[in-house]
Amino acid sequence: MIDSDTMLGASILIVDDLETNVLLLEHMLSEAGYRCVTSTMDPHVVCDLHRANHYDLILLDLQMPGMDGFQVMECLKEIEPDGYLPVLAITAQPGHKLRALQAGAKDFIAKPFDFMEARTRIHNMLEVRLLYKQLEQYSHALESMAMHDALTGLPNRRLLTDRVSLAIAHAHRNKSAMAVMYLDLDGFKQINDSLGHDVGDMLLTIVADRLEAAVRQEDTVARMGGDEFVIGLWEISDADGVASLASKVIQALSQPYRIQGRDVSMTASVGVSMYPMHGDEVETLMKSADLALYEAKHSGKNNYRIAARTELLAIER
Repeated sequence: MIDSDTMLGASILIVDDLETNVLLLEHMLSEAGYRCVTSTMDPHVVCDLHRANHYDLILLDLQMPGMDGFQVMECLKEIEPDGYLPVLAITAQPGHKLRALQAGAKDFIAKPFDFMEARTRIHNMLEVRLLYKQLEQYSHALESMAMHDALTGLPNRRLLTDRVSLAIAHAHRNKSAMAVMYLDLDGFKQINDSLGHDVGDMLLTIVADRLEAAVRQEDTVARMGGDEFVIGLWEISDADGVASLASKVIQALSQPYRIQGRDVSMTASVGVSMYPMHGDEVETLMKSADLALYEAKHSGKNNYRIAARTELLAIER
């Protein structure tokens, strides 16, 4: 349910060409406790006002000179991408009530005003509108949670797969290259065990920030889980560019971490695969990068390896 403070803080626009009607509605809403009420007597500015303010409710007179309420609703439909018009029509013509509902209005108030009825209809419509907005926000939050890592806020495997697929398609279309970097922190388990999971979690969030700072805006940094991260590089020029970036990432992650008043040291190992050299699908590139990471870990850590077509090619930093 919607709490009273949220209800009374809803944004309301009154649209009527008669000043007396505007003043009556403003007084009624003020007495009811609504705090965010604005008005206009010019129907031509309603769409611009709604585009700028996204009102929770528009009290719209249907009969106005120059541009009537039905024309205003047609304009509002172009602004509302979900098709929901937060319009409560105001009319003195009984025959306009059904037409207003068919045009997109959610309810109507008859003239002359019955203030008790008007307040009830306004309250009911606002409650539905605000519940709808809450549901929409909750849906967006669930969608974000499904696509992002809860600890770092980075994309998770699902979102990474989508973005790497787009990068592959872009590279294919432009006859260019892209790459995948698979990273693993060296000795993270020991830090977790010796300093505690709180320190480990803080370390992972700092790692996430450093990785995002080390790559371009169009690249994707994702957390796969635990201490594993993947970077999807949108477009690359050649293997030398990837090697340079891998060195940059390793250097960034090897700098001391100041956590809870102490310096914590950490390094990382990196495996790299490139499109089209090592595959043309997300799964293939991820597997090649993971195998290259395995070689980097077993060759002394704190370095990187780039996969070759048939075997892993070691490239020392």
